[in-house]
Amino acid sequence: MNFTFSEDQILFRDSVREFLNNEVTAESLRARWDTPSGRCKELWAALAELGLTGMLVSEANGGLGMNEIDFVLLAEECGRAALPEPLVDTVLVATPVLQQAGKDDVLAAIATGQSAVAVQATEGALVADAEFSEYLILQENSAVYLVSSADATLELQESIDPGRRLYSVSWDASQANVLADGDRGVALQAKMFNLGALGAAAQLLGLSQRMIELSVNYTSERNQFGKPIGSFQAVKHHLANVAVKTEFAKAPVYRAAYSVAHNLSDAAQHVSHAKLAATEAATQAAKSGIQVHGAMGYTWEVDLQIFMKRAWALAGAWGSRGEHKARVASAVFGPERSLGAGQTFASAS
Repeated sequence: MNFTFSEDQILFRDSVREFLNNEVTAESLRARWDTPSGRCKELWAALAELGLTGMLVSEANGGLGMNEIDFVLLAEECGRAALPEPLVDTVLVATPVLQQAGKDDVLAAIATGQSAVAVQATEGALVADAEFSEYLILQENSAVYLVSSADATLELQESIDPGRRLYSVSWDASQANVLADGDRGVALQAKMFNLGALGAAAQLLGLSQRMIELSVNYTSERNQFGKPIGSFQAVKHHLANVAVKTEFAKAPVYRAAYSVAHNLSDAAQHVSHAKLAATEAATQAAKSGIQVHGAMGYTWEVDLQIFMKRAWALAGAWGSRGEHKARVASAVFGPERSLGAGQTFASAS
């Protein structure tokens, strides 16, 4: 498989990065924390104008008809910017689910930016951006439901990340629209979980890169003993270790996007590998960033804490570290796997 992105994909990513750099600043993020919704309808409309909300929506429903490989770089940029709006969940998780269920009217509304969709990771889990979204995709037992947010009772819960609005949801399953149940429902829940974990991994990758940038900038400006502290070997080692982890996390994330887009049989294993690698990189970036800031990274005034808290929140979203390690272990050490030196270059069955 070829992990090389096309020139068009790179150019699109760069244009989205420039847009987010201009529109989603640390100052604007802090300002939104004090608003009732914490979200910006005008920004959502601008994202739709760029074609981002409709990227995975079919052309027949007014979208661009692209796939997860096309969007993974943009999900990474959403992480780099700590974008509060539910773009990743709406595009990467909800859109494929709704297309499989044939919800053309909702898909058309997503493509035009009229609707956002919040997704519940597992039954009973808190739902991010439930109040901002017109629709919720919820789970109960082996079924997946589409619920209008107006028909649900939402209660805001505390989050370590003030930019991530989490809600408990009370709703009546008998009045909801069933997207799938039984075996089809279980399969759809598994698909949602993989898509959500992939989106979290891509965002964590972007967050890691942003925290490295902030730390490098700070250590280039902060002087001690007449020199920038970034010139000290111990500081260089901290940031170099993070850069290595981040670079090594890219391939698993991009491979996971490829596996999901092509419905490969080992997509779940690849997604879990991606989530683990990206989480480790982002967690290390946050820890090292705090260290090189001299613990100032903990403080409210320093921008690092915005991205650090988002990384901590996403690290536990869409599956814990233990859950994803168990999925990788099950795939690697399963009875159908041939292990040993003699099987290193053997063809996979």
